[in-house]
Amino acid sequence: MLRDSERIFTNLYGHSDWRLRGARKRGDWDETKEILVRGRDWIVNEIKASGLRGRGGAGFSTGMKWSFMPKGTDGRPHYLVINADEGEPGTCKDREIIRHDPHKLVEGALIAGFATGANTAYIYIRGEFHAEALRLQFAVDEARKAGLIGKNACKSGWDLEIYLHHGAGAYVCGEETALLESLEGKKGQPRMKPPFPTTVGLYGCPTIVNNVETIAVVPEIIRRGAGWFASLGRLKSTGTKLFCISGHVNLPCTVEEEMGIPLRELIEKHAGGVHSGWDNLLAVIPGGSSTALLPKHICDTLLMDFDSLREVQSGLGTAGVIVMDKSTDIVRAITRLSKFYKHESCGQCTPCREGTGWLWRMMEKLAVGDARIEDIDIIDEVTRQIEGHTICALGDAAAWPIQGLIRHFRPELENRIAAHDLTIATPAAIQAEDLPEAI
Repeated sequence: MLRDSERIFTNLYGHSDWRLRGARKRGDWDETKEILVRGRDWIVNEIKASGLRGRGGAGFSTGMKWSFMPKGTDGRPHYLVINADEGEPGTCKDREIIRHDPHKLVEGALIAGFATGANTAYIYIRGEFHAEALRLQFAVDEARKAGLIGKNACKSGWDLEIYLHHGAGAYVCGEETALLESLEGKKGQPRMKPPFPTTVGLYGCPTIVNNVETIAVVPEIIRRGAGWFASLGRLKSTGTKLFCISGHVNLPCTVEEEMGIPLRELIEKHAGGVHSGWDNLLAVIPGGSSTALLPKHICDTLLMDFDSLREVQSGLGTAGVIVMDKSTDIVRAITRLSKFYKHESCGQCTPCREGTGWLWRMMEKLAVGDARIEDIDIIDEVTRQIEGHTICALGDAAAWPIQGLIRHFRPELENRIAAHDLTIATPAAIQAEDLPEAI
């Protein structure tokens, strides 16, 4: 269990002042100029050495990503884009950072902007986060007024301006290239890669796109040292992570914990346990709605890190932990997610545009048992045809929850079909028994 002294987000629950004065008391903006003076390469190497991986879902090495940005300039400006379009069902971590620790994000934007050669940063925030956007804009304005950002930020000689851009509710804009298209005023649809944003990004210029949590932890990593962050967690999954725990638990919450914490410990110590006890657990979606669910027998010993979850054919994703007890209609739950992904498909890729709708319709049939046993394998095959065959990962996100359901709860699907067939056959059988023998 993570010690309080090692927590990065010390005001996660808003018990202290979120404004600049309170942030400085908690250590934010401490010696920021001295960090920048050490140079761009030093900062990038520190982030590499820390092992920090993107906290938005993909888990790519942050330092490696930053190193892909051109060190020189060909006349094009560099941009930093921060993804605050938190639309993954079951995920509510970035919102908490913005509400209660916005200056960590603003300071992180300055350091990340300097490290990647960007003089302009855009924070693309979910449109529904109206109150959070107002608070974040207040923090940006405070920092600019205090000389911490803007011209000659922190008296370092580096200029950085930060702008907020409000999204319009499209889930697909959580994908980095769709987000860039939206920022440019176009329809939010993913771009083909390559070229990657670090080469041709916003307005055709080199661009880094990072998640809110990824950027917000950077200042503390630099201040405490890469070795400190790397000493927490597990190999290849270092540091701390914000976990969002919702569903059938007694105390739904967002909590900062060490990477690799056992799932059972995470739920029982921080979320008050599963309703009616651990033995009442049916399944857990461990990383937001796009990751495959896991049944109780796997959850008993599961560790919450990138590699451990990949080994059980799921993923850490955004660490949005959705807990389902035995009262859950598991087929109906996954059917609801299928409807969500069908609704949120941008329609650009045929496998996603056609496949997500077909999957949802078939899941509706399965939910009531109005299907054939062989349809289960057909549905699984269709998810394989969608997975990996689209420009962005929305197709994968639609496929994985269904794959997890079939992998772990196939008997439930088969029983539902059998029960439905029996319901249809029973009236006819009764009628036949009632017919006179002569007939």
